[in-house]
Amino acid sequence: MTHDGWRCATCGTVVPVDAVMTWRCPAAGPDDTHHVLVPQRSPGPVAMTEHDDPFVAFDAELVWSRCAEAHGMSLGRRTELIGRLGLGFRRTPCERHDALSDRLGFSARGGVWVKDETAQVAGSHKARHLMTVLLHLLMCEEVGVAPWRRNDRPRLAISSCGNAAIAAATLAAAAHWPLDVMVPPGAGSAVLSRLGELGATVHVCPRRADDPPGDPCLHRFREAVGGGAVPFSVQGTENAWCLDGGRTLGWELPEGFDHLFLQVGGGAFAASVGAAVVGSHARPPHIHAVQTEGCAPLARAWELAKALPGGVASAASHWEDCMWPWESPSPSLADGILDDETYDWIQVIEAMAATGGSPVVVPEHMVGEAHHLIVDELGLAVSPTGSAGLAGLLAKRPFLDDDARVIVVHSGVLRRDG
Repeated sequence: MTHDGWRCATCGTVVPVDAVMTWRCPAAGPDDTHHVLVPQRSPGPVAMTEHDDPFVAFDAELVWSRCAEAHGMSLGRRTELIGRLGLGFRRTPCERHDALSDRLGFSARGGVWVKDETAQVAGSHKARHLMTVLLHLLMCEEVGVAPWRRNDRPRLAISSCGNAAIAAATLAAAAHWPLDVMVPPGAGSAVLSRLGELGATVHVCPRRADDPPGDPCLHRFREAVGGGAVPFSVQGTENAWCLDGGRTLGWELPEGFDHLFLQVGGGAFAASVGAAVVGSHARPPHIHAVQTEGCAPLARAWELAKALPGGVASAASHWEDCMWPWESPSPSLADGILDDETYDWIQVIEAMAATGGSPVVVPEHMVGEAHHLIVDELGLAVSPTGSAGLAGLLAKRPFLDDDARVIVVHSGVLRRDG
């Protein structure tokens, strides 16, 4: 298996696998966010062991491991480092949900397979992305290439109001690393309470009169990073290392399926899973990226990219022509995918194009229907954001064969404000 480090999807800059703390493309200017480094891997089946922890099982495939190896850290030391954090990551199975399959009218041959991340570390898939960021930081300390001492670490920073914030705080607490979380006004009390329990410092970020378009939490996050904080982000455009660990979610998916529905906010989840599936499956499923009709910048970018002279393959060089913040996002029950910009859109549309997939823009009533079905009828504690992939399936169900084999991901646990 060939591991070539990183390559910028926008400008083609190559970063070698032994480079450290390469959060962003080195060719991007300080205010140029239209670059993204993506992990490079030759196509083919993944190399894995039977270990329960995905970061040990897929050690041979991860960029953080190859970088650590290049700096003299053995497999034994890498495994010991993962165990020392005590987080308890486990591979999550993908299993047929008989009741859901019957409810949606699929045949015994077809049906809905669910990959349930609600029992994962911090209750969602987000910790998978952040784990490789944290492991890389700890590796840099252990082998002596970090430009700080352990008793004088830079602060970590993240912009999030939900599962990503909880995941960041959980991992930061395990590593005893200080964390700043930028949240919007009105962030849920359950999330804020949990962040306090985990020792994170919360910064409420209202929109300022002089703010440019886009999320004010992201503006404050970037200011913190400009002041020396480490971008502990689930956006590949801010810290490419999050795309490394996110691929483990896709490598766990079995072969032989027809459709894969992935909810999309900032896009790192679908970008990572899509790249993993396209690169490792002999016949990858049609990948569908799901957004709500009140905030669908990816679907808009998809249509614009298809109309380019070079089609979707040329989209990365036309970032400004295809992707910009959604002008007026509408409130949604699935508030965790209301990112006004799909930051990691390039890999998502490439995965859809490579598999014959497409975006799915769902009306708000269908977001509610999916969540009602999951929580009230089937009794599963999945958040509205976490069940948004199912909303995409509901929208596409009239066009699918009864024998179709479909995968959805329950990506986040239900947290109730009280």
